[in-house]
Amino acid sequence: MSSNSSDLKKTIRRERLAARDAIPADLRIEKSLAMAEHGAGIAFEPGTVVSGFSPIRSEADIRPLMFSMREKGARLCLPVVLDRETIVFRDLVRGAELVDTGFGTAGPGPEAEVLDPELLLVPLSAFDAAGNRIGYGAGHYDRAIARLRAKGMRPRLVGIAFSCQEVEEVPAEPHDVPLDAILTEDGLRQLGGRA
Repeated sequence: MSSNSSDLKKTIRRERLAARDAIPADLRIEKSLAMAEHGAGIAFEPGTVVSGFSPIRSEADIRPLMFSMREKGARLCLPVVLDRETIVFRDLVRGAELVDTGFGTAGPGPEAEVLDPELLLVPLSAFDAAGNRIGYGAGHYDRAIARLRAKGMRPRLVGIAFSCQEVEEVPAEPHDVPLDAILTEDGLRQLGGRA
């Protein structure tokens, strides 16, 4: 990645996260519940492995959406950071104890089965109408998606963000994988046609 592109991504990340942080907590809850309603439009077959996430900082709380997906037959998993380079997706079994998994999140412990998600609900900092996204800068999801693709999988990617995180253009690199859809409080927007 060019230094110019990297600097631009950092600037966009900082600005869009500040906009997200500025949403009052009670309004964030309302917007998250609206996302859960709009998320009913995400199609999947029963038994599909779906990766969600536990909210950190000012992220949307998609736990109501995840519960709804489980009720429709999804097999849920959560990302767990193993080290600075790697996340894995551990089976989220009803009633299992959640443990501290780093970065202020909780998730299934090391005894949980590691799964390969077919549908990823992806947290992000910023996105554009073409489905390009900016994550948090560590590259965890980029590497996880690359590992899944190396196994011959093509997971569907649904970005999760508030509408204030949309920008006109995200500087995309050749290795960037665009989102198939974006879910905001305003609705589910198909981008690549596979949501």
